[in-house]
Amino acid sequence: MTHVAHPFIQRIGINRDWRSRWFTTDPKRFREYLRTDAAIRKFLFKKLKGMSVDVVEIERDEKEIRIIVKSARPGLVIGRSGEGAVKLKKEIDMLLRTLKLIEKPEIKLDIEEIRSPEVSAQLVGQMVAEGLEKRMQFRRVLKQTIEKVMANRDVQGVRIMMSGRLGGADMSRVEELKKGRIPLQTLRADIDFARIRANLPYGVIGIKVWIYRGDIFTDRRAAIDAPAREESKAPSRNS
Repeated sequence: MTHVAHPFIQRIGINRDWRSRWFTTDPKRFREYLRTDAAIRKFLFKKLKGMSVDVVEIERDEKEIRIIVKSARPGLVIGRSGEGAVKLKKEIDMLLRTLKLIEKPEIKLDIEEIRSPEVSAQLVGQMVAEGLEKRMQFRRVLKQTIEKVMANRDVQGVRIMMSGRLGGADMSRVEELKKGRIPLQTLRADIDFARIRANLPYGVIGIKVWIYRGDIFTDRRAAIDAPAREESKAPSRNS
């Protein structure tokens, strides 16, 4: 049987990095860190729903935890004079207290702006879900979203798939629309992927979004080839 791998996990170490980065000398605290990060992400995505949050990255060591929230609408998250960020930080602090951690870390909250929301698969999926929840026709939502995404110069391909009781039909089915290229087997291809749920009165509709943003050629091969070039240029011992 074939197994479908997540495009993100395939490219970690090539053109992607981990969304949770831990620096600790105690490997026994892996379970605690994993449970804490999952709880923080679940809380933030629920709390900041409708604020165009793309991803939540977490960096931590034994004494400090840094939470990076990337959003296309940072003003809604920060609030007036930073009141929203301060309130959010206090709520995260209360959440960590309920988890009964061995050592409570110091919290740092950073909010970054995403200037091109059409490049993010998570935000595009949220646009599609909002259109479906407003009772718009799913085919119109698909076409309008794909045209909007392909209008961005950085995007070379997009694919959107919907599954569920589309249009309120009695039987669920799958509909998809694709434009451009989506080279899933090319590891240097910068492909963003997201799964979104649209909650409708007649059931849940699943949405999958793939966005191809071109190839990333790292300098890793140049760094590997550099010592070999230096050795070839160096004079040999026999000469």
